[in-house]
Order: sequence, then structure tokens, then C-alpha cells
Amino acid sequence: MAKDRPPNIVLMGVDSLHADHMSCYGYSRQTTPHLDRFAQGGALFERTYSAHIPTTSAYASMLTGMDCFGTQVVALRHRGPVRSEILTAAEILRGFGYDTACVGFTGNPSSRGFDRYLDYSWGSRDQGRSPKAQNLNEVSLRELERLVENGEPFFLFLRHMDPHAPYLPPEPYERMFYHGDETDPGNRSMEPVMNFKPFGDFFASWMPPGITDKDYVIAQYDGAIAYMDACIRTIFTALETYGILDETIVAINGDHGETLYDHECWFDHHGIYDNVLHVPLILRYPPRIPAGLRVAGYNQHKDLLPTLLDLADLDPDEIDWPSEKRFDGRSLMALVRGEEPSFETEFYITECTWMRKHGWRTPEWKLIRALEPDFHFKPEVELYNLIHDPEENSNLAESEPEVVALLTSRMEAWIEKRERETGLTDPIYTQGDWHGYQGLGPFKTSQQAYDTLYIGDLKTAIRIQAESRSEE
Repeated sequence: MAKDRPPNIVLMGVDSLHADHMSCYGYSRQTTPHLDRFAQGGALFERTYSAHIPTTSAYASMLTGMDCFGTQVVALRHRGPVRSEILTAAEILRGFGYDTACVGFTGNPSSRGFDRYLDYSWGSRDQGRSPKAQNLNEVSLRELERLVENGEPFFLFLRHMDPHAPYLPPEPYERMFYHGDETDPGNRSMEPVMNFKPFGDFFASWMPPGITDKDYVIAQYDGAIAYMDACIRTIFTALETYGILDETIVAINGDHGETLYDHECWFDHHGIYDNVLHVPLILRYPPRIPAGLRVAGYNQHKDLLPTLLDLADLDPDEIDWPSEKRFDGRSLMALVRGEEPSFETEFYITECTWMRKHGWRTPEWKLIRALEPDFHFKPEVELYNLIHDPEENSNLAESEPEVVALLTSRMEAWIEKRERETGLTDPIYTQGDWHGYQGLGPFKTSQQAYDTLYIGDLKTAIRIQAESRSEE
């Protein structure tokens, strides 16, 4: 590669990837052997957080380097594009002469600016299985060949969907982590799942008839990760075959995690518990990143784009920006080089998927405050001690009112600060009909939310995903 030619960038965004279900993050099952080896050639970040749940808001931060105040995106069903006052990763890199392409991300607000948009199918669902990653590979490998032959530096964004429900890995991954009877009549662990009216028909449309064992469904999730891991290895092999792996910045980042059988949120990714907030981040670029590095410091999605530009030695000031503000995040190379131990250790969190909540996370405490009643009938205020209760099962809000008051004041002070800095309101307050029911307004009761919200069957769920990516 010529010295004056910037490096290629391949960003793999993985939807619904629970970091704690990856073997390189300590999971007991060997779900990610190829990513484990890949991580040994670069840096694995142990404490990367998606501060703004779900997909739409997470990618908005990941691909702009901004927090939710800068993007004004917090809701799954965000309408319209990302603010014109900020630039997306594709727009910035196009300004530096990159050939830009994305696969599986058409229509998302933060997908603005790519030269080429390509999509792939989640099916065919042969015998109930869904080879999402292989379908992505078939599209991506052709596009990678075109990019390499074009001869320009390229930015390729791949959106992987295998860990996103429905979890339907092809054989042999279906039974890789499960050897029991998923319809055992003596096992009743799936009863509350199937009886949850908002999601019940969706689950029944892809889970086995008569399913009784939650562990079977969790094993499907793990199998989907393992299947995706094997398919991602194909992308790495292609980069090696073209002789460009070591001169390409490769990033693996999750948009958010996944709730499996936790917190009664049943096999989805709403809520702001740590199984949804904690996401994987792996960076590999041998010229700048030491091999085998594990970075313990806290960081967030907003730090990814400044990091990619830093690694590529691209100066953002060379781009014609529509406003003075560049990024809310900053380059993670300060952590990689050991110049700083951590970025923000306490931060603002939001969720606007099937519930509308916000909160404040510190290394010790998690505060969650509901902005309207939710369909799980959860309390308005939740408080968890992350040191003694890392799985967030014991709500201490009533027994620790002083901590609730302290964290609430810190959260409100941060909101006031960011509103003053940006001249914009906190978007979690101004989403209107975030749930998709025009004219309904905020839910008045949890029962109203429970009776109103409904995913439907698999086809309906896919339609909801498509609508969440549409622009008005």
C-alpha cells in the first residue's frame, strides 16, 4: 500500500450481540472461536457500552461520534434523517476519497452518505432455519471484490443480524449447545414467555411447537452467534487472500446486547440493564494497535468514529463541516496507549423501544427512571448495586432513597448541561408517539401499554424492523 494512501476500513456492526455470550469475553460456551483468535491480533475492549438503546439510536452514536443530544435520536421508530448539522461516517470518509458501501443497513437514519447500498435476505428458512450470515457473505464478498478491484481506499460497513430474534441457526448449530428435550412436559420455564401477550404470537411463529424449555431458546441464540462467527471468518479469509488484512482497519462492534430470560423482558433488547448496555468492541490494525491487548477502561459508541479516523490518520478539520461541533466522543487510542485508564465511568443512558426510560450508570450503581408506565408493570424507579448485584435482580430504590436522590440529581445536572451546550432538548422527552401509535400519546397505565403493544408474528416483526428504518 502506498504511504500516502489511507487504510481501508471494515466495520462489522452486530445486532443484539450479548458480550457476555462470547467466549472471548469469558462465556463458558465456545461461541466465538474465530473472533477469539481475531481479537488476539488486536485490542478487545472489556467495557464498551451502548448508552442509547435500541438499534436506531445506537447506530446513530456509533456512526456519528455523537451522544443522543447531538444526534437527537433515541427511539427505535425515529422518523426522518439524522440532523443535517452533523456528518455520518460515510459522509466524512467520502470526503477523504473513500469508496463507501454498506450491506444490510438501507434506510437507517445514520446510514446517510454511502455510495452503495446492498441488502441481503434473512431466508430462505429451509426447514425452519435462517442462514442470515451466509446470505450477508454472498453479497459482501462480491462487493469486497469490486472495492478491491476499484483500487481506492474503501469503507465497508456490514450489519450482521444472526443474534437478533428469531434465533434460527442452520444445522449443526441448532443442537450444538443443547442435547435435551425442548418440549419436556415437566419443564414449565417457557410458560411466562409464551403467555406474555405483546410477544407471544411472535415467539410462537418461530419457536418449536410445544416449546417448554428456556434453555433450548438460549442455546439457539448461542448457536446463532457460533454460526455467525464461522461466517465472519470467511470475510477475514477474503481480506487475507487479497493481501490487505494487515493494512485494513477492522472493527467489530455490537449495537446493543440482548435480554434472554432476564428481567422478564423475554428474548429481546429493550430495557437498560447491563445485558443490553454492555457490547463487544474489537479493533485490529497491526500498524497502530498492539496484538493481544485487553483494554479495561470505560468507553461508549460515540468514541468509535473518532477512533477510526485517528487510526487512519485522517484529520477531521480537513472536512467542510456544517457546524462547529465535530464529535462528542474521542479516540480510544488514548486507552490503547495507556495514556488514560478510562473515559467516562458514569454516564447517561436511555431506552425508547417498547418502554421509555432513562437513567444514570456509575461503576457501583444503576438508576432507572420510567418516563411513563411500561408493559412489564415495573416500578417507576429502579436502583441496583452493580458491585453486589451485577445481574440487577434486587431493586434497592425504596431502601436507598438517598442514593436515588443523588443519582437523580447527577442525571438531571447532566441533562441540563448537555441541553445548554447543544441548545437542544433531551430527545427522550420529546419523542411524541414513539411507540408507533399516532395520536395516542404517553401511556397512562401499564395495563394500557400491555394491551396496546404487540409484535405479531414473524412477518409483522420484520415489517416493524423495516418501518423503524424508514424515513419520512
